[in-house]
Amino acid sequence: MKINQFFFQLKFLLIGILFFQIQLGFSQEAKNSDLYKTIMSKDSLLFDIGFNTCDVKQFENLYTEDFEFYHDKDSISDKAKFLKTFQNGICSPTRKYNYRRELIDGSTEIYPLYKNGVLYGAIQMGTHRFYESSASNAEQAGSFAKFTHLWLLKNKEWKLARSLSYNHQMTSSSAGISNLFDHDLETEKWLKENNVPALGIGIITDGKLKQVKVFGELKKGVSAPYNTIWNVASLTKPITAITVLKLVSAGKWDLDEPLYRYWIDPDIAKDPYLKLLTTRIVLSHQTGFPNWRSFNEFNKLDFKFKPGTQYQYSGEGFEYLRKALEKKFHKTLDQLASELVFEPLKMTDSQLIWNDKIDLSRYAVNYDKNGNAYEPTKNKSANAADDLLTTIEDYGRFLSSIMNNEGLGKKVFDDMKSHQISTKKNKYFGLGFEIYDLGNENYALSHSGADKGVQTIFVLLPKTKQGLVIFTNVDDGYKVYENIVVHYLGENGQKIVDIETK
Repeated sequence: MKINQFFFQLKFLLIGILFFQIQLGFSQEAKNSDLYKTIMSKDSLLFDIGFNTCDVKQFENLYTEDFEFYHDKDSISDKAKFLKTFQNGICSPTRKYNYRRELIDGSTEIYPLYKNGVLYGAIQMGTHRFYESSASNAEQAGSFAKFTHLWLLKNKEWKLARSLSYNHQMTSSSAGISNLFDHDLETEKWLKENNVPALGIGIITDGKLKQVKVFGELKKGVSAPYNTIWNVASLTKPITAITVLKLVSAGKWDLDEPLYRYWIDPDIAKDPYLKLLTTRIVLSHQTGFPNWRSFNEFNKLDFKFKPGTQYQYSGEGFEYLRKALEKKFHKTLDQLASELVFEPLKMTDSQLIWNDKIDLSRYAVNYDKNGNAYEPTKNKSANAADDLLTTIEDYGRFLSSIMNNEGLGKKVFDDMKSHQISTKKNKYFGLGFEIYDLGNENYALSHSGADKGVQTIFVLLPKTKQGLVIFTNVDDGYKVYENIVVHYLGENGQKIVDIETK
């Protein structure tokens, strides 16, 4: 059978299953059904015994005579070729390595096949991972892969007729969690396993926030609602950046005007470098300031290098810009942000200061990795770099406006997403946003936030009009990012993970 013909038939078969489900109300098999248990027992014979112990008889017995195997990295095999490769390859008596296959929990889906109401087969889909070990090396995790199996009931015995193995990747992000974030109970279980009290996800599609998902608890015993209020740490900086860039677009502020004309910090009043500070340099983190002045022994602001010559992430830079803005416009940053960002976008649950407007019944308490709660940060004045209070819905609406370039002039928008300074291979800072170079003129805009009990991040893909917001309320919430990013952003998400981890 030619491969094109096979895939056509498989597609037709799947369409038939879908039609059958729609007509009769059937869906995938429940885990407690006889069919599900039967197919899973055959899967166990095939892999737990056959593959993992190199018992070739399991394959001989369970494969149909016309069995065909399709592999995305290794072409097509019939039964004879597969058995020969299996015996002389990974199960060769002289092999140096041992291999083990593990089915990812919760990844299996099984769909019955009927003809005239009589069961004749089943389709099994799932994800598995392979492990490798040797006499001198402990077992190491290898690739993940998705698989689709066509099982047929022949003479009252279940036989595997077709097997497809595809989407091989080394990262767990493609593992069998394809439906994890669509099933609340599975997600809640996953969060508990990772000691993440609460998780908020916003999904942007076609340039609009289409989904908001919030899991876990605000505090012990209190479920987190969809409109949970989060402290998002440094995701405050993009709010400040867009506030300033809107002023630039309106001709009321200049990216390259020296900031000393409006504000001079007493700590650097005598340093000639202060005249080099501009909004562009602040938003691209090239001020030469440390992240926070409290990180040095004298608790004073100082330059670590000449502004505009290197990258150094700095909250102090944003605070310096805030003071210049407030001097120029005679308004506080929270007033400017409200007028230019929060009110136009109807971000009614977003604010830069802690006050009586906060609905504490919706606030996500922050925790350390051992489950101990932190006291919330209660800013009485706005910080340009930190401690924004917001919801997934509000922040997702804000990001959608950025993706659609609402309120910025073309040149300002182009400056915002241009490579102002390199931070690592294929990663840069623009004006207020990190930029990932994904190749083929594709790119991502991003920013993350981290404080005590806060780990947050967002990713925007302007070319495909996709985006993702992730909020967590625990010190090490970042450990769930990878699965979520690749699950929702696919290949582009994987490229971002690769840039970060390589």
